[in-house]
Amino acid sequence: MNRRGFLGAGLTGIAATAAAAPSSRKHALPHNPRTEMAMPMNNLGRTGYRVGILSLGAQATLEIAGREAESEQIINRALDLGINYIDSAAGYGKGISEQNVGRVIKTRRKEAWITSKTADRTYDGSMKILEQTLKNMQTDHLDLWQIHNLQTQEQLAQIFAPNGAMKALEAARSQGMVNFLGVTGHFEPNVLAEAIKGFPFDTLLLAINAADRHYLSFLEHLLPLAQEMKLGTISMKVATRGRVLSTWTPPPVDQQPASARTNKRGTLTIEEALSYNLSLPVSTTIIGVDSIAQLEQNVKLASNFTPLSEAQMKALEKRTLPIVRQALYFRRWELGA
Repeated sequence: MNRRGFLGAGLTGIAATAAAAPSSRKHALPHNPRTEMAMPMNNLGRTGYRVGILSLGAQATLEIAGREAESEQIINRALDLGINYIDSAAGYGKGISEQNVGRVIKTRRKEAWITSKTADRTYDGSMKILEQTLKNMQTDHLDLWQIHNLQTQEQLAQIFAPNGAMKALEAARSQGMVNFLGVTGHFEPNVLAEAIKGFPFDTLLLAINAADRHYLSFLEHLLPLAQEMKLGTISMKVATRGRVLSTWTPPPVDQQPASARTNKRGTLTIEEALSYNLSLPVSTTIIGVDSIAQLEQNVKLASNFTPLSEAQMKALEKRTLPIVRQALYFRRWELGA
């Protein structure tokens, strides 16, 4: 379960078109001079970018209306602490996240890799989203634009249709509006595996936490393929919006989403949950924060990070068994399961 030994036996049947990423970027890569001293770094696949092992997810406080000042403080502090990758999406707070990132990035654009996503499955819809994203983020380009949360075979067919979202991603790259292309998902590993076999994506953002191996495992069914294809890999859903954590108090059941209702507390500390993800063979791990104090705690952990042993990893996995459903509520669950 270490970075060098994780891949194991190679997988076959990779589409020839996905063998190499295009080298057509039109903008220089960003550079945060603090990152190298702040934390270990990895290659982001074949992009040529060196990314810190911890990155900022622009949800939590950053997607909440009325928290603009606090959001800007968090983003500025993240850059000052050496974070060099910020993950957002058009759907986070209906554009609020992008706007909060944009107000900082307009003066610090060269310091961070900036991403966003389209959840629209069509060409026209995705191009409209990108136009608004660039306005929100106050930049002329994204470092990475991604298909957001690809879930089903039907959606896969939609994005690869003649008028599908993949045409928008390719057009945006050729026109210099984005440097690199990626796909993201939480739901079904096999659908994402088909996507990365069928198109030469540069990155894959995938939902993994310490409960992953217990159900529709992305670690077993998706990450090894992405590694073989030399994609930049980004892990998310470390704490599943707190549901994995022993400090989380479940709200009243009727106030929870139907797919995630529980009266159980989590079973891990944030240090344990984050250390698990940081120990995986991924390029970086994104996590959102509620405050600067949380951000500083996470960066300190990344700065002092030593990978967990296989035994430690297995022990954390075992402790998530009682909370699998809430830890992986975003997976494809069978009706009534």
